[in-house]
Amino acid sequence: MTHDPTAPRPTLPSSASTPAQAAFDAAPTNGLAHGVGAASWVIGPDPHAQLEHLLGLPAGRRIEALVQFADGAAAIGDAALKAKVATAVLELIEGWAGNPKQRLQLGVALSRVGDPRLRLPTEADYWATVTTDEGAVLQVGRFLVTNAELRAWFDAGGDKDDACWSAEGLAWRDSGPPSWAALAADPAVRHLVEDNQPAAGPTWWEAEAYAKAHNARLLSVDEYRAVVRGLEKRPYPWGSPFGDGNANTREEALGQPCAVGIYLADRTPEGVCDLAGNMGHWLADDSGDRKMLHPGSWARPSMAAWAKAVDMADPDTRSADMSFRLVRGG
Repeated sequence: MTHDPTAPRPTLPSSASTPAQAAFDAAPTNGLAHGVGAASWVIGPDPHAQLEHLLGLPAGRRIEALVQFADGAAAIGDAALKAKVATAVLELIEGWAGNPKQRLQLGVALSRVGDPRLRLPTEADYWATVTTDEGAVLQVGRFLVTNAELRAWFDAGGDKDDACWSAEGLAWRDSGPPSWAALAADPAVRHLVEDNQPAAGPTWWEAEAYAKAHNARLLSVDEYRAVVRGLEKRPYPWGSPFGDGNANTREEALGQPCAVGIYLADRTPEGVCDLAGNMGHWLADDSGDRKMLHPGSWARPSMAAWAKAVDMADPDTRSADMSFRLVRGG
């Protein structure tokens, strides 16, 4: 094992008496869980003019003001205004503006007004093409499956399609555990299930079923390493050393997942994001009755982030720092 044994994932047994806590544990909040900023901006009679004023502020002052304005803009239903806010927020994110907590806030603000980066598996730019050193050509999800993506599948009744489930997964589903969607609807876990954050806490069975429903699968251990390392054999998506501020690991002290792709260094040259941190990944491989996973996440230290890190968990495990990514081909 390559993980820190003193830093277990935030996991409780799926049979715990309070399902929401069983699903996502008591993941620590940091004052950002139930609101984007300290207070929502008061939207005036001409919000577009207000926004133009905010955009004239220096970046350091603009971050907090724009985050608060986004919270207010999200509530008034002006699609054009929200699109302008999203563009302004993305400009800050892609310009590396802000400290880690501010960038977390920017990601939440982007979620509230609508994140234009998000795609579905049916869209071509959902996927990045990665060629491994063995010559296999993979279509890999640029982002981990997001909360919005997984929620839409459950809302459409996708989980009721028996054909998406393996025999073992179907037996688990039909045994009566609360679904991911039911648990994610609890207001207490809002900070874990923002639309543009990686889907938090699905079991391996749910991840497998979602992948199969989209003509995809989970990455194998070897494929995961190949995607991270590339032909250059990188230890991390950005190369080496690990450094500071490159991935959402425990050292960043965010205490929760952030929007996908917020850590600009944590992406490969092909554009596959959040491989070292943010969320751990369920993988396709078995180890006896347990499933393998890559443990790099917001809850784990940097030693869990390197490409060859591996861990195991029972397939019905729900953890606030576990998610999954789709792959095709190979």
